Amino acid sequence: MSASTLMLTTGYMDPELVQILKDGPTPASLGDTTDIHALREMLLRKKQAAAGALGTPSDTTIMESDHLIPTRDGSHITVRVYRGPQSQDGPVMVMFHGGGFALGGLDNEASLCKQWCQDLNGVGINVDYRLAPEFKFPAAVYDGYDAVRWAADNSSVHGGGLTKGFIVAGISAGANIACAISHLARDDNLTPSLTGVYLSIPSILSPEVVPERLKQDYTSREENKDALILNEKAIALFRGLYEDDPFSPLASPASFPSHAGIPPTYFQVAGADPLRDEGLVYEKMLREEAHVPTKIDLYPGLPHSFWTFWPNAEFSKKHKADSIAGLRWLLEKE
Repeated sequence: MSASTLMLTTGYMDPELVQILKDGPTPASLGDTTDIHALREMLLRKKQAAAGALGTPSDTTIMESDHLIPTRDGSHITVRVYRGPQSQDGPVMVMFHGGGFALGGLDNEASLCKQWCQDLNGVGINVDYRLAPEFKFPAAVYDGYDAVRWAADNSSVHGGGLTKGFIVAGISAGANIACAISHLARDDNLTPSLTGVYLSIPSILSPEVVPERLKQDYTSREENKDALILNEKAIALFRGLYEDDPFSPLASPASFPSHAGIPPTYFQVAGADPLRDEGLVYEKMLREEAHVPTKIDLYPGLPHSFWTFWPNAEFSKKHKADSIAGLRWLLEKE
């Protein structure tokens, strides 16, 4: 069967993952505990272990600097800028980590930011947006957009060449932020304009706002409700902490009235993920209705954030290579 067919095959599991689960323990769902502090510590350990297993560029070749930047409510957040030996005036990627708007931090996507610097001679800007439950919807989106505006206005600080590439990137909840920002920046005529969007396992279209014409394509929330890692219980936990409004485009950015003018967009979608069809449906909307160039990598039979939990697997190594290839495609489409 083709990858696209396997993506939609209910109950299909990647053969390598089947063997891994036979040989070792099954990871707990993110919804199995409501102790947010324990979840934050668990995710940090997993991300650090995954970075070690998959390998990251040497810290001696990538320079890091933290910057405290203002937010619209008078507070401040931290962004971490990554630069490699060849990054000066290179393309800029602003990264938003995943974690259901309640978990994660600057360490989450450090590996991808460093790889971006090494492989594509770019400048990475990793955003430490504020988390729920301490900061509710839409704080994360506003923090994210404030960080993108800072990046647009401060090339002399971060050293990037925004006209060579200006990409917003996100994983899971971070993809929600990146997707929303791509629309806000378009509507505000942000200068320099964004040139690309990277959406990995995105949470961007709540069931409440799926267009009638696309409901037949939106079945993964039911089909994968008991999936590994992220199931419906976990989704309900994170939505309850963030207290989002599913009818707002800032919570469901795939529901913006128009997607015309959105930059080329790269997707990563996991087949055994309740969020699967949020990515597939939005990609279809961009490609068929808004005529936006898209590229998509499919991971049939794998759950949400699979590379974090099984970093030594061949499918995780493929995901790492795909990530850089997808970013390179965005630069070439610019």
